[in-house]
Amino acid sequence: MGEVSTIGLDIAKSVFQVHGVDGTGAVVMRKRVGRSKVLEFFGGLSPCLVGIEACPSAHYWSRELRALGHTVKLMPPSYVKAYLKRSKNDANDAAAICEAVTRPSMRFVPIKSEQQQSGLMLHRTRQLLVRQRTMLSNAIRGHMAELGIISAKGRNGTAELLQVIGDVTDDRIPPIARFCLDLLARQYLGLSAEVSSIDKRIHAWHRSCEESRRLEEIPGIGPIVATALVAEIGDWGAFRSGRNLAAWIGLVPKQHSSGGKERLGSITKQGNRYLRWLLVAGAMAVIRYARQHGTKRAWLTRIMDRRPAKVAAVALANKIARMAWAIMVRGERYRGPKLLLAA
Repeated sequence: MGEVSTIGLDIAKSVFQVHGVDGTGAVVMRKRVGRSKVLEFFGGLSPCLVGIEACPSAHYWSRELRALGHTVKLMPPSYVKAYLKRSKNDANDAAAICEAVTRPSMRFVPIKSEQQQSGLMLHRTRQLLVRQRTMLSNAIRGHMAELGIISAKGRNGTAELLQVIGDVTDDRIPPIARFCLDLLARQYLGLSAEVSSIDKRIHAWHRSCEESRRLEEIPGIGPIVATALVAEIGDWGAFRSGRNLAAWIGLVPKQHSSGGKERLGSITKQGNRYLRWLLVAGAMAVIRYARQHGTKRAWLTRIMDRRPAKVAAVALANKIARMAWAIMVRGERYRGPKLLLAA
């Protein structure tokens, strides 16, 4: 058996599939390895190239295998799919990964550190709790509307409803309905307290991170967006340009071009959904402020006049992502636009 030079590793919960080839591309290894034996197995191999799909636990295994001296590369599963032959099973998946990792045109996913993953866990936990809090708020509004009690939009409106629920002398709410609404209100307040505790952790991390503080200087980026960018994008130099970063996030239009004729549609909706949502929300805040107080950005004024607010927000989010890339790669700080004096 020849010496293994490249391995495709299909990771799973309990049993991993290994597909290894030598320097000529000949298959020299097809093996199933239990989770508890993976590190022992790779520890007995000479350093080689290991390909893994970027899926849950992939970053952990990448760090462990790199510590053993192997070169590990992560790939998006959608890019590996093209190299899958015939039916899908663990053995064929590992073979496809082994072939895909050697392709010169393949795009790879940077391996995240434990610090990055911890930061992302903060953000994902916050996102989950905010979503649950919104569901509770909508449920409270719906139930109260059935009783003829309506409030304004937003958190202030929800706070008014909570006051009504807490007022035991208000006879508009039947006893059984009050029992249910009081239960929902306690859950809503508990989630709000948990979200606040996570926000404190994120702000503390933001104050201790120089990169995050520099990003916050860009209009439309606050501590939440800045720390999310730092956690998601470890190596800014992995992107050749700001446009590549915007495309990775999913802030560029879809293309249906053929025969030299370019056809551009709406944004792709592919890429990093969480970062896209944060950047567009930040851009909307900038546009609302610009409508009330004006702006020095002539470009933003023109696009606000020509396009609907949400379309302008996506374009501004694309520009914010490009500015963030330029600032981080060049080690600069944000410089605001200056008004041009009339000649």
